[in-house]
Amino acid sequence: MAEAPPSKATDAVLVQSEEMPADSVVVGGYDFSNGVDYHALLQTYLTSGFQATSFGKAVEEINRMLEKKAEPLPTDPEEDQPLNLHPLGRPKTNCTIFLGYTSNLISSGVRDTLRFLAKNNMVDCIVATAGGIEEDFIKCLAPTYLGEFHLKGKELRAKGINRIGNLLVPNDNYCKFEDWIMPILDQMVLEQKTQGTVWTPSKMVHRLGKEIDNPDSVYYWCYKNNIPVFSPALTDGSIGDMLYFHSYKNPGLVLDIVEDIRRINNIAVHSQHTGMIILGGGLVKHHINNANLMRNGAEYAVYVNTGQEFDGSDAGARPDEAVSWGKIKMTAKPVKVYADATLVFPLLVAETFAKNVKAPPAS
Repeated sequence: MAEAPPSKATDAVLVQSEEMPADSVVVGGYDFSNGVDYHALLQTYLTSGFQATSFGKAVEEINRMLEKKAEPLPTDPEEDQPLNLHPLGRPKTNCTIFLGYTSNLISSGVRDTLRFLAKNNMVDCIVATAGGIEEDFIKCLAPTYLGEFHLKGKELRAKGINRIGNLLVPNDNYCKFEDWIMPILDQMVLEQKTQGTVWTPSKMVHRLGKEIDNPDSVYYWCYKNNIPVFSPALTDGSIGDMLYFHSYKNPGLVLDIVEDIRRINNIAVHSQHTGMIILGGGLVKHHINNANLMRNGAEYAVYVNTGQEFDGSDAGARPDEAVSWGKIKMTAKPVKVYADATLVFPLLVAETFAKNVKAPPAS
C-alpha cells in the first residue's frame, strides 16, 4: 500500500523557489555541431560559469579600456599642458593603459604576445620585474628550451642548465648576456661622468632596447614607440649580477629610482582615465596599483593570477581590496581571472587588442 513520504523530508527537499529576475543570464556553452569557430567559442565563455565567465568579463573590461582610449580627449581650458611622460615624449590619449607582468611570462611563449602589444603601440606604460627585462634580451642572443617540471635540480646544475618551471635556459645564455651588456654599462658610466646623465631603471631599459636593435625584442619596440618601462627592482636578477660585476671593473654607475617613481606616478596623475592589466602578482601588481592611488584609482582593471587572499598577500588580493585603498575607483567593474596567464592572456588579446590590428596582406 502506497504511503506519503515523510513531510520533514519533502519540506526539506522540495523547497519552493522564488522567480529568477527577468535579466538573469542562462548558463550555456559552445555547440561544436556548428563547426569550429574559436571566436564564437570564446564568446560563450561569458555564460559558461566559473573562470570561463571571469574570462568573458575580462574581455569586456579590456574592451571598455580600448573604447575609452579611442575617444577624443575632452577640451578643457583649465587643463595643464600634457606632461612629458617619457624622455622622448608620448602623446596623451583618453585612457592610459598600464601593463604589468612577471618574468616567467617573458621566459615563456607569452613574450610574443607582449611584443605584439608593444610593436603595435597598444599600451602606454609597462612594469616588469628584472627577469622580465633581461630574459627578453637574452632570448635575442640565445634560445630558451622546453623541458619538464620534474627534472632534477642537481643534475641540471651539473650540466650548467637553469630551470624555469618546465623551461630550460643554458647558463651560456647568461654569459652571452654579460658579453653584450658590459660595453653598454661602460658607455653609461662614461655618459654619466662626461654629460651628467642621470640614469634610472626606465632610462636603462630604454637604452638597452635601443642597443639590442632586434625586432624580436619587446623592449626594442618599447624604445621605438616610446613606451616607458619601469622596473624598480631591476637589480633583482641577472642584470643585478652584471651590475655587481661591473661595479668592480668600472665602478660609479648610479640608478636613480626616485626619478622613476615620480615619472610613473605622474603618468597616472596626469591621465584622463586609466586601465590596468596585471599578469601575476608581487612587485608589478602593487607598483601599478600604487601609481593609480595617486589619482584616487583606475577606472578599469583586470588581474590574471593564481594567488589566493587567505594569507593576506598583495599578490593574492582581489580587486576589491585595491578599491579599499583608493587604487581602483569605487565605480569600476574590475575583474580577476584565477588562471595561469600562459593559458589565458593570448586568448584575451585575441578577443580585444588583436581585433584592432589589420592582418598583413596575403603574399
